[in-house]
Amino acid sequence: MLEYQAAKDALKGKTILVTGAGDGIGKVAAMTYAAHGATVILLGKTVRKLEAVYDAIEAAGYPTPAIIPLDLKGATEQNYIDMAETIEEQFGHLDGVLHNASLLGVLGPWEHMSQSSLDEVMKVNLTAPAIMTKALLKVLRKAPKASILFTSSGVGRQGRAYWGPYALSKFATEGMMQVLAHECEGTSVRVNSINPGATRTKMRANAYPAEDPMTLKTAEDLMPTYLYLMSDDSAQENGKAFNAQ
Repeated sequence: MLEYQAAKDALKGKTILVTGAGDGIGKVAAMTYAAHGATVILLGKTVRKLEAVYDAIEAAGYPTPAIIPLDLKGATEQNYIDMAETIEEQFGHLDGVLHNASLLGVLGPWEHMSQSSLDEVMKVNLTAPAIMTKALLKVLRKAPKASILFTSSGVGRQGRAYWGPYALSKFATEGMMQVLAHECEGTSVRVNSINPGATRTKMRANAYPAEDPMTLKTAEDLMPTYLYLMSDDSAQENGKAFNAQ
């Protein structure tokens, strides 16, 4: 875990897009970014959850956020192009994107893996962030310093039995980060990945139903690393795989 103490206004004036912002780590990251001065764009599939986060940010007196309801399972490239154009029109540029939304899929032996489950997991965990980033690069390049942060996993760095589609998607995410970071080397855009580790979330509970959640770190515990990678303090970090704990 990174020992990092962000200044209260570390993200002041920045506009940051967070996917999967309705609950779990995405919700906490959005609240944390807003608390440090960012205007946060909340992207998720459940409007009710996004509105609850929006209201919490407003009630706290942080910069007014924006909402983009979008289900990554059904999103098209045109959706992302339209989204990028809207962001450019409203904000001028984009300072950061946290690709947090992920689908766990079905855990089990390789011979039980279904193509539909594999397709769905790859669509949400890999294709969506890849094509969304493609559309957003133009707006990200307009920022003085922009950060693209992909969410990885321990099983995307060391394979583990029964994690099939999810592990495949996260190994591919690490590769995507490396390719894009290499392309962005020496520019105002930096690209890194973050592995949250075992965290007290709904996804973790689904993967490990017998585990005591009280033994795990909370999403709030991970925020120093998430803050560091969105702040200008990490402007020199590019192509690196970070661990939040």
